[in-house]
Amino acid sequence: MAYAKTALFDKQLQQTAEIFKALAHPARLQILKYLAEIKTCITGDISDALPLSRTTVNQHLTELKKVGLLMGHIEGVKTNYCLNPDVIKNAEQVINGFLQDIDCCDGEACESLPKQKNKS
Repeated sequence: MAYAKTALFDKQLQQTAEIFKALAHPARLQILKYLAEIKTCITGDISDALPLSRTTVNQHLTELKKVGLLMGHIEGVKTNYCLNPDVIKNAEQVINGFLQDIDCCDGEACESLPKQKNKS
């Protein structure tokens, strides 16, 4: 039986990867910024605020909702989109914790490491 290779990693690392995956596109980041800037939920077409088609925006909204960063509530024929502050706060803690865990240098230690040559 086949299984996803992600199952080989602990739950915390899987959760962190899902958050990074959801944030790994500039359109998704722009959607989150837009909703944060307007400081309200929006009923209607978020694609008006982005240089993308409605279908593409809807795909990005789906990815953000999948990890819980957005909440979408149907009101009549439209969906009301809001940031999910609890999940956003949790994502911030997860991301910060991960970055702290991989902080390898304290300045002087990094200077003593051999520099990699840029191959571009």
